[in-house]
Amino acid sequence: MARNLTKSNAHFQQAVKRLPLGVASNFRYWGEERTIYVKHGKGARIVDIDDNSYVDYRMGYGPAILGYADARVDKAAREGMEIGGVFALSTVRELTVAERISKMVPAAELVRFSNSGTEAVMAGLRLARAFTGKDDYVLLEGGYHGLFDAAMWFTPMDKWSMVGEPEVRPYSEGVPISTRSFAHFVQANDANQLEEVLKKHSHRIACLLIEPIMGNCLGIAAEPAYLRAARELCDKYGVVLFIDEVKTGFRVARGGVQELYGVSADLCTFAKAVANGYPISILAGREAIMRKIGKGVAHGGTYTAHSVSLAAAEATLQILDETDALERIAAYGTRLRQGMHACLSARGIAHSFVGHPSMSGLYFSAKPPRNYRDWKGSDYSFYDAMARVLHDAGVLCEPDSREPWFVSAAHDDSCLNDTLAAFEFAVDTTLKTQGPTKNQGPAKAQGLGASH
Repeated sequence: MARNLTKSNAHFQQAVKRLPLGVASNFRYWGEERTIYVKHGKGARIVDIDDNSYVDYRMGYGPAILGYADARVDKAAREGMEIGGVFALSTVRELTVAERISKMVPAAELVRFSNSGTEAVMAGLRLARAFTGKDDYVLLEGGYHGLFDAAMWFTPMDKWSMVGEPEVRPYSEGVPISTRSFAHFVQANDANQLEEVLKKHSHRIACLLIEPIMGNCLGIAAEPAYLRAARELCDKYGVVLFIDEVKTGFRVARGGVQELYGVSADLCTFAKAVANGYPISILAGREAIMRKIGKGVAHGGTYTAHSVSLAAAEATLQILDETDALERIAAYGTRLRQGMHACLSARGIAHSFVGHPSMSGLYFSAKPPRNYRDWKGSDYSFYDAMARVLHDAGVLCEPDSREPWFVSAAHDDSCLNDTLAAFEFAVDTTLKTQGPTKNQGPAKAQGLGASH
């Protein structure tokens, strides 16, 4: 089933003359003949400039939690425009939105606004360092915290031979190698390893920066006991527990992943789902830490707390807090998993699901992954090939097996029916072109319908 991408491909050839890779973000480049350009989006579907329609499970990497062009949020945003935009002064709505966030997330005793997840995490790391007087930090392998030097370290598992320790590399050229000395790396769900690192280096470590559900790594989830242990270890060794909820915040529960696990952060960040796609992010946390802002710690930004984004955030958070939107999102995600499970089981394909039904990872191995290294043991090549067929069949997921599928409140029965029909077609097509998955065998899916 071939798409016609004539207009997108022609536009790419023009765009690449003026824009690196022909796009405004590296992650939007899918190759010279498969990069698409959006014409418009509504609900859970988008249409490209060739008029191909897709059921979308990227949702802008999660921001469109209510669906594209939600009338309620867009109405609020237009009212925000009438306030006037940016003044380099504050407006009353900053407090209104902060109060809502503190109500939903008890750990958010004080709130500051930024424009992107990257900005919020950068500010949080600076604040943790200032509060503790220490410079180092701990990251989990496979975690993603934005595009800034301190967080741009990764382990290229696709090149790892599964012997010895994988190499840690900068995610980009231009990252000073000297900054590597500040970062300590641990595997998810290994409390013993975490304690070893803290016991040895806590005199240098300001914070543990953690995504309890890794938004760029299959949606691999921390086990509840691990996250509780991390909280206790941070307290024991005088380390700030910095929970990055840029993707999970207000998506997996009204109080985010902290509500889901019953764990409170010292610092936390939110961004993607806060305003249904309008640019805004949050840095929040305990008052004792947050009061350092303005008393030694610099934080600000010309476009911070823009009147349009604040108005959209007020409307979005009210909907998520006071309606059943999150329950409907989780229910749809569970039904999607069940439909995929039925298709894969009928073909004897081993698989599992990880994460939360609202941001779910599909993994081609019967045993679900507990950490990033487990990804190496799955048949990710089957997934990547299948994703290309799904795109041709009108279902848009990230073409990388390490990315979750994001669900919105706008996904409905028609979306589900179209998705499962395309999924069956894509699986069968990939089986024909690639042969059986390397893990084909007992098709027991684990984690089906799990909340985390």
